[in-house]
Amino acid sequence: MNDRARADAVYAALLQRQGEQWVQPRVERTRRVLELLDDPQRTYRVIHITGTNGKTSTSRIIESLVRALGLRTGMFTSPHLERFTERILIDGEPVSDAAVADAWDEITPFVDLVDAELIAAGDAPLTFFELLTVLAFVVAADAPVDVLVLEVGMGGSWDSTNTADGDVAVITPVDLDHTDRLGSTLTEIARVKAGIIKDGAAVVSAQQDAAVARVLREAASSRGATIAFEGDEFALAEQRLAVGGQQISVRGLAGTYADEYLPLYGAHQGSNAALAIAAVESLIGGASQPLTEEVVGDGLGQVTSPGRLQLVGAHPTVLVDAAHNPHGARALVTALRESFDVDEWGVVLGVLGDKDASGIVETLAPVTAHLFATAPDSERASDPDSLADLAEAAGLAVTVHHGVEDAADAAREWAAASDRRAVVIAGSVVLAGEALRVAEVEGWKDGWQA
Repeated sequence: MNDRARADAVYAALLQRQGEQWVQPRVERTRRVLELLDDPQRTYRVIHITGTNGKTSTSRIIESLVRALGLRTGMFTSPHLERFTERILIDGEPVSDAAVADAWDEITPFVDLVDAELIAAGDAPLTFFELLTVLAFVVAADAPVDVLVLEVGMGGSWDSTNTADGDVAVITPVDLDHTDRLGSTLTEIARVKAGIIKDGAAVVSAQQDAAVARVLREAASSRGATIAFEGDEFALAEQRLAVGGQQISVRGLAGTYADEYLPLYGAHQGSNAALAIAAVESLIGGASQPLTEEVVGDGLGQVTSPGRLQLVGAHPTVLVDAAHNPHGARALVTALRESFDVDEWGVVLGVLGDKDASGIVETLAPVTAHLFATAPDSERASDPDSLADLAEAAGLAVTVHHGVEDAADAAREWAAASDRRAVVIAGSVVLAGEALRVAEVEGWKDGWQA
């Protein structure tokens, strides 16, 4: 069996487990496996990221900046767009198939032991995400890495990733999402997310609702942690469009970084970059140690964020964005208006059933000339006919398509009728991954062909 087949077998084994959406506050199960493995997550420094939106983009910017410092990096994010090895990066690249398979062989005896303990106690075996977290920690230790950039799967306090002790805790904007698991108010959700703050850690936060900020300050104080907020201790000072992205100036915790190029679209990405800079400053010394011009220039200049306002098609223009809740949709709308000279947007939309589809449609409606309703390839997908009903209620022109390929073909044909039209595919990370695969296979960057 070759290494790719071995890695695919690991993913197949993970899929036999309770899925990622099966979440219980039971971080101690993950901790038990890690103890048997001699706590690999304690062999490197950790920057831990939570929040509602912007976690993955912020993680990728942080990782690139840390790598520019000359340190070996690991990164664990979720979900993946095309292949599960994208979730674990070593020095900015997806982990090798051999490394994943070897780590799986390493942890399997201990997983079997803990599964048996859980079943004997009347509990469920370890889940997909619990095991994937353990796998990521072991891969990072085996590499070995100097710093792991670690994205929370859901929430914070009882997430499997919270078995690591973050030297730096990063909080991206907090909004309502996963309300059935995290709480129905911003305060309740903020309390769960504040659970990643460890004793003596450095905390950096995006601008937050006043109630969220209050929870974070209280949590930091109780842990003896420092806390810095965007807009107060650091800020995105200036932002303007540039070819392929934007030019930004950031007032950091320790230094000012002027006219830096960020190859990402959207005002929210500039704020993500400011948050990332503050996080890396906190890692190396906080307010006393600025980053060098070379580190910031190289770190920001090499950033990529697949599936986040990613250009995948030309003639007509097609973008893919993983916005999957109203907060993400608001950031997308702002970016479409500010970063692209387009009169009419065709929106290919597919969402999962546990998301606020009504809120997403309502948010996207002001920039949508035609909505192409579809569904991600997931058993949790929302019915595209229901999406169409929401779009019609919002006064939008809408058509229903079964699958992203059919929806994208219709949208691209619609957009090709005018050089003032373009397409954005959004609503789900699953849908974004499907669109990326179709775009490559069909050669969307070569232009529309009738």
